[in-house]
Amino acid sequence: MKAIYLNPDRPVQERVADLLGRMTLAEKAGLMFHSISMVQPGEESADLVDHGTEALITQGFLSHFNVHQLPSARLAARWHNRMQELAASTRLGIPVTVSTDPRHASAENMGASFAAGFFSAWPEAIGFAALGDEETVRGFADIARQEYLAVGIRAALHPSIDLATEPRWARQYGGFGQDAETSARLAVAYLEGFQGKTVGPSSVACMTKHFPGGGPQRDGEDPHFPYGREQVYPGENFDYHLYPFRATLAAGTSAVMPYYGMPVGLKRRGEAVEEVGFGFNRQIITGLLRKELGYDGVVCTDWGLLNDSTIYGKFLPARAWGVEHLSMEDRMIKVVDAGCDQFGGEECPEALVRLVAEGKISESRIDESVTRLLRVKFELGLFENPFVDEDAAVSIAGNPLFQEAGLQAQARSVVVLKAPSQDLLPLDPDMRVFVENMDGQSLVGSAQLVSEPSAADLAIVRLNAPFTPRDELFLEAAFHAGSLDFADDVISRITELASQTKVVLVVNLDRPAVLTPIEPLCEAILGVFGVSDAALARVLSGHTRPEGTLPFELPSSMDAVLASRTDVPSDTANPLYAYGHSQPLGKG
Repeated sequence: MKAIYLNPDRPVQERVADLLGRMTLAEKAGLMFHSISMVQPGEESADLVDHGTEALITQGFLSHFNVHQLPSARLAARWHNRMQELAASTRLGIPVTVSTDPRHASAENMGASFAAGFFSAWPEAIGFAALGDEETVRGFADIARQEYLAVGIRAALHPSIDLATEPRWARQYGGFGQDAETSARLAVAYLEGFQGKTVGPSSVACMTKHFPGGGPQRDGEDPHFPYGREQVYPGENFDYHLYPFRATLAAGTSAVMPYYGMPVGLKRRGEAVEEVGFGFNRQIITGLLRKELGYDGVVCTDWGLLNDSTIYGKFLPARAWGVEHLSMEDRMIKVVDAGCDQFGGEECPEALVRLVAEGKISESRIDESVTRLLRVKFELGLFENPFVDEDAAVSIAGNPLFQEAGLQAQARSVVVLKAPSQDLLPLDPDMRVFVENMDGQSLVGSAQLVSEPSAADLAIVRLNAPFTPRDELFLEAAFHAGSLDFADDVISRITELASQTKVVLVVNLDRPAVLTPIEPLCEAILGVFGVSDAALARVLSGHTRPEGTLPFELPSSMDAVLASRTDVPSDTANPLYAYGHSQPLGKG
């Protein structure tokens, strides 16, 4: 007789109960760990999965893997199928769920997102906030869903719906800006594109993060690192950051990820909230998320709460903020007691088995989490269709229609901060143009390129928003934090160019920048959010009308930033450009 859990005609709850009843404690524990893996160099499927990952599947019973490097659509699909072959060889044949951080834009940060590569390339999430258009977001998410499905990715470790209220925070590019209502609207459209109205066989299950809102970081520092562990609410604005989560919970997000941050001085309902990271925080996970908001889906911690790590020769401590003094086992107990179901970025199920054997965690509590995790696998149809087609993956991922849609969205997301006072834009084919930090070939046919600014009618200069370089801890270099002021040599260069010709400045705003010293030197300023040279050229040449508005305010000085409240939007005095600012672009 066919096992109930293998019968697609039986209700999901019956299949979950049947499979749960057949599982050993070790098999249950393996399900509660969400490890990292990547495609190894090679062509044969057996060579694509490293031996460590193979052992985690076949001996540790892990079945959730966050994939990093993906060299090509074909090899990604082949790797995925090999992972499923390994899973099928285990006693119960529980299929693998492959997940990923965002990988459809330009930012490359192993701790947060990956560049698009062979997928279609779109603006960063903050660029979608600049557009503010649900249909564009829904269309993007539907295309990304198809590309993920083609290579076997069934879980998205996104969207991020943290609000951009602290101008210095490094991860603003990954969210939908400072406005809670806009973030809520766009996040719901995002979920609809990836998941549909409910999670099913054609869905990619989304993990919305970082509960209860990761934006209000003290001094804008990120809690990936010890110096950024504190999250503060000087404006008593906690519920504002919670607002987008209420919308995504109602929309049926498959999973939720709490952030690393440790709330300091926070009170709710007159009660002080324990000053420990949100993944350890029972008041936040069980009290607020589970009971008050009624959420019964998967809660997966952010990566690396339990163990220190050294990667590529660089150290990164466990993000056990507020519980650094606890042993790894006691941290594990606290995470489970808080109400979390899965340990992100960890792979030590034997420790969980030991804690149950010692009576420190009940097996019935393990069963609660495993039930939630299995439910998603059944909803996704992984037991029926675990494999993907390599040829289909190649034809779907990054196909010309998808690439065109992404390019057009990039171009539309451009914000005109300062429009030219004269007839500079759109470009005229006879105009002589000098470009800096941009591929001039993207403008061929739209203008005459010259090699010296003194010979140009205008100079187009691309800059990234400034940050303070750091590179001692693993991942630190990828997080753009610190001052928003441009370095003196950058200002000097713009001054030099402006003395020779008119300057059109294009600044990539992965977070706000203080443009005050540069603004008077420029005839025009465009704000972009992960926009390629090819997409920018569409705007400069007049082929695409820029539609973006500022998704966060641009402060006039660092003094204004230092005086602002971390949890309150639009809180810097006399901003150079206010939230929602834009100007029309065009001649006449």
